[in-house]
Amino acid sequence: MFDRLDQLEARYEELGVQLSDPTLVNDQKKFQATAKQHRDLEPTVEKFREYRTIKNGIAEAKAMLADPDMREMAEEELASLEPRLGPVEEQLKVLLLPKDPNDDKNIVIELRAGTGGDEAALFVSEVFRMYLRFAEQHKWKVEVLSESESGVGGGLKDVTAIFEGEKVYSQMKYESGVHRVQRVPATETQGRVHTSAITVAVLPEQDEVDIKIEAKDLRIDTFCSSGPGGQSVNTTYSAIRITHLPTQTVVSCQDEKSQIKNREKAMRVLRARLYEVEAERIHQIQAKDRKAQVGSGDRSEKVRTYNFPQNRLTDHRIGLTNHNLGMVMEGQLQPTIDALIAHYTAEKLKAEAAA
Repeated sequence: MFDRLDQLEARYEELGVQLSDPTLVNDQKKFQATAKQHRDLEPTVEKFREYRTIKNGIAEAKAMLADPDMREMAEEELASLEPRLGPVEEQLKVLLLPKDPNDDKNIVIELRAGTGGDEAALFVSEVFRMYLRFAEQHKWKVEVLSESESGVGGGLKDVTAIFEGEKVYSQMKYESGVHRVQRVPATETQGRVHTSAITVAVLPEQDEVDIKIEAKDLRIDTFCSSGPGGQSVNTTYSAIRITHLPTQTVVSCQDEKSQIKNREKAMRVLRARLYEVEAERIHQIQAKDRKAQVGSGDRSEKVRTYNFPQNRLTDHRIGLTNHNLGMVMEGQLQPTIDALIAHYTAEKLKAEAAA
């Protein structure tokens, strides 16, 4: 581990020298790539330097123990430094874990009503609102690409949006799966609790260079938009439906009045979906048994239950229970997301240790 850290520190210093070269600024693409590499290495290098400072301090304090005049000071120094060494070493192990290449990317998020009819559609709109509030806290930009209203109480049969900002996928990737709601619907006359479900898919957005799509593989249809958007929205063929023929993946967008803009947005979603299809194919090949697939974030996996009568949120993957459901629905998701990240990071550390 420490040989690797020495190499990373040397690379960090090398990149720092390159960034100080005024000629590099003339090539903005190369400058930005170099700056990103330097920035990505910085947390690991700083933590390694902290570790080395603590270790050197402990060695010096132990050497001072032999001197009666310095013994008390050395003992105080050891009492301060030794408890810090282990935790910093563990933090270094986490920083050295292989990075998810998608963590820095924006996302395409899709919510769809499942079992439960109108109640499920209402829950789609509520969970989407929860994510919008969470996005506000992180100052992410949100673009709604398409939505289909249920016609009952502001419910949504489905909604697709793009979230743009810093490390969006790293925060949102564990939201994929089946979200179950238990509560008494407004239409229920006998006060019985009903269970409904929705699906959430979080897809890392892919650049054109990441996912190559041939024009001959696409069928593009235009149609009149429906729903809000002004008078012209229903009278012009601005809405776009793109079908990727090899996979029969269909994407539509009618958010904009411009056909060109709708096409651009639809292609963003298509690239994300095709990436997911390929990633799942590779995952299935690599998975040797069912255990390797647990916690994969697959849409069919029940990840969370929102129990309104008991004011309880339960995340089934990590056994987390939160009795403050009202605040969660207002976008206070960070404690749950932090717990998920900590759990899966610990799982990766175990796997690395066993390898």
